[in-house]
Amino acid sequence: MDWSWFSTPFGLLLTTLIVIVVSKVIATMNRMYFYWKGKGIPYMPNSLSSAIMGWKMLAGRFHFTEWCDYLYYYFPNAKYFGMVDFATPAILLRDPELIKDTMVKDFEHFQDHRAFVDENLEPLFGKAVFFMHGDRWKEMRNVLSPSFTASKMKLMFDLISDCAHDFANYFVEHPELCSEVELKGTFRRYTNDVIATAAFGLSVNSMKEQDNEFYIRGIEATKFSSGFLMMLKFIFLRSFPRFSKMIGLTLFTNETSTFFRKIVADTIKMREEKGIVRPDMIHLLMQAREKEGTSAQVTLDDIVSQAFIFFFAGFDTSSTLMCFVAHELAVHQDIQDRLREEIKQYLAEGNGKISYDSLSQMSYMDMVVSEALRKYSPVVILDRVCTKKYELPPAQPGCKSLTIEPGTIIMYPGYSLQRDPTYFPNPEKFDPERFSDENKDKIVPYSYLPFGLGPRKCIGNRFALMETKILLAHLLQKFTLKTTPKTVEPIVFNKKEFALQPVGGFWIRLEKRET
Repeated sequence: MDWSWFSTPFGLLLTTLIVIVVSKVIATMNRMYFYWKGKGIPYMPNSLSSAIMGWKMLAGRFHFTEWCDYLYYYFPNAKYFGMVDFATPAILLRDPELIKDTMVKDFEHFQDHRAFVDENLEPLFGKAVFFMHGDRWKEMRNVLSPSFTASKMKLMFDLISDCAHDFANYFVEHPELCSEVELKGTFRRYTNDVIATAAFGLSVNSMKEQDNEFYIRGIEATKFSSGFLMMLKFIFLRSFPRFSKMIGLTLFTNETSTFFRKIVADTIKMREEKGIVRPDMIHLLMQAREKEGTSAQVTLDDIVSQAFIFFFAGFDTSSTLMCFVAHELAVHQDIQDRLREEIKQYLAEGNGKISYDSLSQMSYMDMVVSEALRKYSPVVILDRVCTKKYELPPAQPGCKSLTIEPGTIIMYPGYSLQRDPTYFPNPEKFDPERFSDENKDKIVPYSYLPFGLGPRKCIGNRFALMETKILLAHLLQKFTLKTTPKTVEPIVFNKKEFALQPVGGFWIRLEKRET
C-alpha cells in the first residue's frame, strides 16, 4: 500500500476530518453512557436501549404517551432521575414539590425552554416568545401579556362568540351533516376563524368557505405533528441545527412563511394608513415596535412569529381539547345534561345571551373542561433548561444531593403525572367532580399542569379556555351530542400520530334540540 498518499494536502485534510468526526462521536457516546455515572442519583444506564425505544415510537410501534409512562415509572420511588435526551443530559422530575421549586419558586434558575429550531433557519417558530431566552423572552412576554388579561378577553369575547354562533348555526342549517361529524377537522375550522379575527383582524367563515387560504395554510403549518417522516424532520432540525441550516431544511414551506408574513405586513400597513386600532396582539406589537428604550427592537419578523405561534397553538391544540370534551360529553350523557342545565340557567338570566362574565361563572363548565385537560394533557412532556447552577435534594433515600449544571434539560411528565393514581384515583375515569369546590383542594399542588406553571406558563391559556367554553355553550344549546358506531370508546391513541388522536379519529352525532 502506498502510504505516501496520506502526506498529500488532500490526504492530510481527509485524515484530520476523520479524526475530528471520530473524536466527536466518541465524546458524544461517552457523554451519553457515563454522564450520570458517579453523581449519586438513579439514572437510565442503557442509553442505546432508550434510543431504540424512541425510534420504535417514531416508527409507530407505540405512542408517545406510552413512552412518557415508560420513563415515569422507570424509577417509581425516585423524585427524579438522570437520562440523556438526544445526547444532552436531562433530568426527569416526577415530584410535585420539586416541580414547584423549579417552575415557580426558583424560576430564575430555569428560565428557558429548550430551543427546538434555529430562529435564523425557521423564524416563524424560532422567534416566537415560547422559544425565546433570557432578557429577550422577558421583554416579549411583557409586550404580549396585556393581550391576554381578563379585560382584553372581555373585549374580544363578542367576536369569538359570533364565530361559535356561526359554527353551531351551520349545522342547524345543514342537518344532513349531523349524523356523522368528524370533530378534529370541524373544530379546526372554528379555531381557524377565531384566531383569524382575534389575532389577525380578518373575517373568515371556514364552514361556508371550506377551502379558504387561511385554513389551508393552517393545515400545512401543523401537519408535522403527524407522520413518521415529518417527525423525523422535526427531530433532525432540533438535533442538528447547523447542518439543517447548511442544507436549507425548514419545517414550513416558503409559501406558508410568505403567506403569514404578507398577512401581517398588509394588516400593519392598513392600520397605519387608516388609523385603525383593535385591542389585539398585532396592535400591541405595533406599539412595542415604535417604543424607544427597549434593549431589542421588535421587528416585523418578531410580530409575524408571535402572531403565527398564537395561530399554531390555537389552531391545533385548542381544537384537540374541544374534541376530547365533546367526545366525553357524548359518552357521558349525565354529565352533558348537567352542563346543559347550567348553560340554560345563564341563558335565562342573560335574556338568551351568554356574556363573558356569565361564562366565567359557569362552575360545572370549568369542572368539565379541567377534567378533559387532566385526562388528555395538551402537552405530554414539558421542559425547562437550567440556566444557573442549582442543587436538588437527594432523589431517594441513600442518594446524594445533585448540583445541576447550566444546559441540563429538566423534563416534566405532565401526562403521566395527571394519570398517576397516587394523585388522581381511578385516573381513566372522566370525573369532573375532581374539580368541584368540595374536592379541588384535595388535589396535590403541582401535580396538575396542563398549561405549565410559573412565569413560563402558557400565555394563551385564558384565551384557549374561553374559546372552548363559548363553543360548548352554543353547541349544547342547540344540539345533544351522541356517539356513533365510529366513536372509539375507550379511546385508543393512534400510534402513527404524534399528537393525541384516537384510532379512526373523533366521531359524534349531533341531534337537534328544540329551543
